[in-house]
Amino acid sequence: MAGTKEIKSHIASVQETKKITSAMYLIASTKLRRARQELENTRPYFLALRGEIKRVFRAAGYVDSPYFYHNDDAPDPEGTYGCLVITADKGLAGAYNQNAIREAMRLLAQHPDMKLFVVGEYGRRFFAQRKIPIEHSFLYTAQNPTMARAREISALLLDGYDRGELRKIFVVYTDMAGTMSYEARSTRLLPFRRTHFADTGEAEEPVKTPFEFLPNAAAVLNNMMPSYVSGFIYSALIDSFCCEQNARMTAMDSANQNAEGLLGELSLQFNRVRQASITQEITEVSAGARAQRQKHQKKER
Repeated sequence: MAGTKEIKSHIASVQETKKITSAMYLIASTKLRRARQELENTRPYFLALRGEIKRVFRAAGYVDSPYFYHNDDAPDPEGTYGCLVITADKGLAGAYNQNAIREAMRLLAQHPDMKLFVVGEYGRRFFAQRKIPIEHSFLYTAQNPTMARAREISALLLDGYDRGELRKIFVVYTDMAGTMSYEARSTRLLPFRRTHFADTGEAEEPVKTPFEFLPNAAAVLNNMMPSYVSGFIYSALIDSFCCEQNARMTAMDSANQNAEGLLGELSLQFNRVRQASITQEITEVSAGARAQRQKHQKKER
């Protein structure tokens, strides 16, 4: 059985670990609030952009564009697909990274020739350790999603799509399903279906005056789509980052609760060992005193 010195050392170690997990919980909560605010600040622009894309379809009718299926019943294009996988740079976030990797591996099993574009050190290490080729790895940290980085990712993916190297593009990210819940999902980024823009959630005004598109409606639509794709990727980066911080908060809160329980058990064990030690000392003192009395009694006789 461990002595009081070992138990006190164990208690001190658990307390130091609890300080670290508590600090990580506070840091994650601060990052989560900041990321949500950044997303809310940019959301109106992309909602308005989606509304304008819908307005083009309403005003011009059918518009042929390489970024859309020819019709909503058209089959998926054949050829090489691309997949943007968004993970974190580190662990300590519950099953956040594992869920995103599992979704990416599911898509990879369906399309073995899929080209991977990876954000996050965790995903890079995972695929490198398993000798799974990565088409492009974005080496900047996943901890600081910005619109500039979203545009860089979008430009690379659109370049492969425009040149016909990527016939279809997926994004694997983690989406906030609720206030405290999240789920990894794979979303088709390109090509879009026209029904995707059928309902923007905003009230519509009837078109009274015909719109004039210069040089034509297709050119206007194709010019707007890269900005919309960048916004979608930025939203996916922010959503994933928020989910990562949410998962880390949950993991650190669970670690704090486990530390509290362990400290309670160690304190109880320490008190028992100390009481046993005190009892043993009292017993030894009493036995020594009894032996001394018996010795004096023998001398007196």
